[in-house]
Amino acid sequence: MSIQSMSGAGHVALVDVNNFYVSCERAFDPTLRRRPVVVLSNNDGCVVARSQEAKALGITTGEPFFKVRQLIDSHGLAVRSSNYELYGDMSARVMELLARYGTWQEVYSIDESFVGLGGTLEQAHSAASDIRSAIWKGIGVPVCVGVASTKTLAKFSNHIAKHNDELGGVCVLDLMDPAVVERIQRHVPATEVWGVGRKTGQKLAGLGIESIAQLRQADPQLIGKKFSVVLKRTVLELRGQRCIGPIEEHADRGQVMFTRSFSSPVRSRAEMGEVMSIYAQKAAARLAAEGRYATLLTVTAGTSRFAGGQGSFPSAQIRLGRPTRDPIFLTRTAVSAMNELVESGRDYVRGGVILSGLTDQPGPEELELGLEDTAGDQEVQGESVGSVVQQVSARFGAKAIGLGVAGLAADRQWSMKREHMSPRYTTEWDELLTVRA
Repeated sequence: MSIQSMSGAGHVALVDVNNFYVSCERAFDPTLRRRPVVVLSNNDGCVVARSQEAKALGITTGEPFFKVRQLIDSHGLAVRSSNYELYGDMSARVMELLARYGTWQEVYSIDESFVGLGGTLEQAHSAASDIRSAIWKGIGVPVCVGVASTKTLAKFSNHIAKHNDELGGVCVLDLMDPAVVERIQRHVPATEVWGVGRKTGQKLAGLGIESIAQLRQADPQLIGKKFSVVLKRTVLELRGQRCIGPIEEHADRGQVMFTRSFSSPVRSRAEMGEVMSIYAQKAAARLAAEGRYATLLTVTAGTSRFAGGQGSFPSAQIRLGRPTRDPIFLTRTAVSAMNELVESGRDYVRGGVILSGLTDQPGPEELELGLEDTAGDQEVQGESVGSVVQQVSARFGAKAIGLGVAGLAADRQWSMKREHMSPRYTTEWDELLTVRA
């Protein structure tokens, strides 16, 4: 999608799933509706998502789980571990459905997407309402839609839709009374504007700019000099001038990461080898799903920064001989690299495998790294086995097949703790929802 395709006629819609993680859980478990619900971070450590009912209880994002555990009995609080497989699949379904409605689409995050809408303001409102109804009916998650002339205003319009139930989840900014919009902008802090963080908000306050209205009225040239061209564009967008094109690709679009904290420390080279083996295969599977190949592999591990004594944070980057996504080769490389760095007896609490230098084109097959030139038959056989592993895993689930411990159904002792995890309703055959008449 080009900047030109977004700068012509039409409207910008921002579609955002309400309380995304919680909504995904509720889509398959109706007993969670109208109950306070929280979703926890890795290893069930902290609250990362809350339902409106949980927010009303005073639960905050980032609050340690042990501090809210007592609310399970006293207020019927429902707790879920992060179900990344479910959330990722539900996100893909929402984005695919959205693509049917817009003249263009730009996925911004796991639960947000910009969509271009044509026609009159009334037609844009009708299309936004259709989007909301279709996602609820077809996927089962609630969304709010904000429509405006620019991306920044669309985000603001979405904010209005979320905080005003009488709008029915849809706000077309230019259909609102300008005096009402002005009043809202005078009362909403500038830090609610897309891209204006807390530190920037503090600096703006030093200049007497505290509300969205004041930011909109600020001198764009002055803002550009004192802050950045990005914030200058924000001011112009608040004035209705479309000047933010396609969002620069997020850093993680240029790499595939599989990093986790361990539920119990990893203390031996053998255990760390298991970690690297499983993580490398997970990362390779993601590459295959995206149709990409890596030229650089990075392995990392670390002890706790809060533990006494000197820490250990081994890491290494390995330049691959050619673009590849072969799980056998990547696993072998990751395990070998970390084995030379890890210190036995240390309490490692996290590790990861990162694949970067991504490309859509594979390298020439004769340049396979790490195999002897005389082992051509083994090389072809290795690539074939790797391809079969990925195909079986994609069709029957991640635990259907794997190399080494990755092929075992039971989780390892150090695996990320998810004691309150719901089934992966859409990605695992054994966890499909059962409907009884």
